[in-house]
Amino acid sequence: MSSRPIYLDNHATTAVDKRVLAAMLPYFTENFGNPASNSHVYGWEAEAAIKQAREILATAINATPEEIVFTSGATEANNLAIKGVAEAYFQKGQHIITAATEHKAVLDPCEYLKTLGFDITILPVQKDGLIDLTELEKALRPDTILVSVMAANNEIGVLQPLKEIGEICRHRQILFHTDAAQAIGKIPLDVRSQKIDLMSLTAHKVYGPKGIGALYVRRRNPRVQIAPQQHGGGHERGMRSGTLYTPQIVGFGKAVEIALTEQATENQRLTSLRERLWLHLSHLQGIQINGHPTQRLAGNLNISVEGVDGAALLLGLQPVAAVSSGSACTSTNTAPSHVLTALGHSEQLAYASVRFGIGRLNTEEEIDIVAKHAIATIQSLRKQATLV
Repeated sequence: MSSRPIYLDNHATTAVDKRVLAAMLPYFTENFGNPASNSHVYGWEAEAAIKQAREILATAINATPEEIVFTSGATEANNLAIKGVAEAYFQKGQHIITAATEHKAVLDPCEYLKTLGFDITILPVQKDGLIDLTELEKALRPDTILVSVMAANNEIGVLQPLKEIGEICRHRQILFHTDAAQAIGKIPLDVRSQKIDLMSLTAHKVYGPKGIGALYVRRRNPRVQIAPQQHGGGHERGMRSGTLYTPQIVGFGKAVEIALTEQATENQRLTSLRERLWLHLSHLQGIQINGHPTQRLAGNLNISVEGVDGAALLLGLQPVAAVSSGSACTSTNTAPSHVLTALGHSEQLAYASVRFGIGRLNTEEEIDIVAKHAIATIQSLRKQATLV
């Protein structure tokens, strides 16, 4: 076995697929032109590459290429969607609805808008992590301008009912935004049938490069207006100025193209590995799965362990498995996971949680090794606790 731990933190980020890297490399050195330079071949090459990537992303979610706005990642896309809608539609209303288990890249912009006078409703979730659609409908008001609910949760992997949420919002003529950073390339997404008006995407959760994302903005039925949050040149239909990062965009497109091609077989393989890991761990008492048991990402297994110290558990796993207890974006925060406490967990149980993010490069042998070490670690920590 390698001296490095087995990587099982694929919700935090993924390795860049070698096929993605190969597609990107020429755009660092040979085809280095600025895609906005429309008077020579260097610019035309870059523009053509970006056009192709834009078409791949649009096809992946059943949008049109013109509806794809490139950003630096899903955090920027979320901010552009939420703040952009708030600014563009504030005369219509100042009420926004989101959910308690959203990523901080959604919750924090909403908190910021509260300081500007917006009213934010944060929906609770049920014990399985799903929102209650009846509660959503009750929360809608005449001044509601936006509902933001993520497609796939970054910690517990739960898949929210996008189509049902979209239908509720469309019926009331309220915009629906979803953070699909964890979902792109992993589950079917269709902005038309699911009635999604804005969708945030990123590359680095799907074996693409870090630092590149996109926001889908519906152009018709209804046409969505967003106020730009970054000015200077009018790039991306005026919604997001800045020179486009051609190599990253090419990598994003290639990563999504590969993921879509392999989606069905890879999901089947990941589900098998997840169930294999859970089969090992479930023999221990006092372990529970967090989130809906089946309505979740294929590679996600998030567990809470009774009777152990959370920090000691992660420390004990470190030599063999690279895992986390929650979102990598808030890993320096000493508070328990807001996602797990939203499920009704005590702080102690929320602390004593582990997120296994199984990915493309993981094998059955690795799963067995990690499971064996995890069981031994938990048993040892519980034994130590009884001796104190």
